[in-house]
Amino acid sequence: MSKTATLEIDGKKYEFPLVEGTENEVAIDIKTLRAASNVITLDPGYKNTGSCESAITFLDGEKGVLRYRGYAIEDLAEKASFLEVCYLLIFGELPTKEQLSKFHKDIKEQSIVDEDMKRILDGFPKSAHPMGVLASLTNALVAFNPSSVNVDSEEDMYKAIVKILGKFPVLVAWTMRKKMSLPLNYGDTSLGYIENIHKMMFQKPNEEYKVDRAVIEALDKLLILHADHEQNCSTSTVRIVGSSHSGLFASLSAGIAALWGPLHGGANQAVIEMLEAIKADGGDTSKYILKAKDKDDSFRLMGFGHRVYKNFDPRARIIKKAADEVLGELGIEDPVLDIAKGLEKVALEDEYFKSRNLYPNVDFYSGIIYRALGIPTDMFTVMFALGRLPGWIAQWKEMRLRKEPIGRPRQVYTGYTLRSFKTMSDR
Repeated sequence: MSKTATLEIDGKKYEFPLVEGTENEVAIDIKTLRAASNVITLDPGYKNTGSCESAITFLDGEKGVLRYRGYAIEDLAEKASFLEVCYLLIFGELPTKEQLSKFHKDIKEQSIVDEDMKRILDGFPKSAHPMGVLASLTNALVAFNPSSVNVDSEEDMYKAIVKILGKFPVLVAWTMRKKMSLPLNYGDTSLGYIENIHKMMFQKPNEEYKVDRAVIEALDKLLILHADHEQNCSTSTVRIVGSSHSGLFASLSAGIAALWGPLHGGANQAVIEMLEAIKADGGDTSKYILKAKDKDDSFRLMGFGHRVYKNFDPRARIIKKAADEVLGELGIEDPVLDIAKGLEKVALEDEYFKSRNLYPNVDFYSGIIYRALGIPTDMFTVMFALGRLPGWIAQWKEMRLRKEPIGRPRQVYTGYTLRSFKTMSDR
């Protein structure tokens, strides 16, 4: 016998089925609520509302658990490559050696971007934020690939997926090189996926490119840790835009715009901007620790705590180790990173932060690593988008294959009731 929940409104009772997930999450299925009772639910920010059923990512914020397709994030970060994780998220299983080789080969074959895209890029001033540029370039891909994806064709879906995985890193690299006044380039098909991305971003026209394994491994881990995170703001945006049957590229562009916000993907940029501000004020970390503890002070430590994880962010545990390794390997001396280490030490040891679970999160450590790698601060969120790309693709694909209805939230109207029109002389 199926379980139900009973809702009583004005003495009348309504029953709704309970839906249970594979990790024992329980939801009340209220899709018939309005039709049955003429009542809706109100949940600003959808904090308690499930928008879909999904088999992609499981997250338990209370226990600090994150899994992609059932695999622990700790195992994936340690044992898999980013491209393997892309395949896992999008197609549901880890690839065999042959599948991964073909996947990479097909991506490389789609890694050339139409030269006319450079004209679009030329139209942006250097002052343009890279996220705005990337969103525009991603949306512009639609113009160069106008045919819509037949979601009922595995071949069509596969072609669209490898196409965006091939072209998106080029757009990321071009966005950064435009910012840094470097000539635009294409990748090197002899390199691995991450090595190629790094080369496209950093190769200088008068120097031979050299691969630094510590840098590549840190970048690989960062992208894996950002690859998906359940129904967050940008992912929900990709799904709701795609629910209108907008194409993959247009839906991804919308996701980029959502990620841009400082409360979402922009948090790692905000971390470095905070550290820069502390440095400009003399670099006294103890002063800012006291400000953070003062409830009457508007200052907030960026990159500490997480709105979902009520314990330690599992991704932060992994990336802290990578941050320590890459900083040690590169031997960087940077007062801003010294300030970061000082704040980290206090947050991990001070009872005020420990009792409130205000531990450094993934945004804190990713900002530190990106800075150490020489990536400009306003490119940090672009790197987040590069990592989140396979998750967005997987969510869009799942939503379309499940033929989910178009997203259309309701509202509770609080404006004027019917009013008589006033003529101009009476206003």
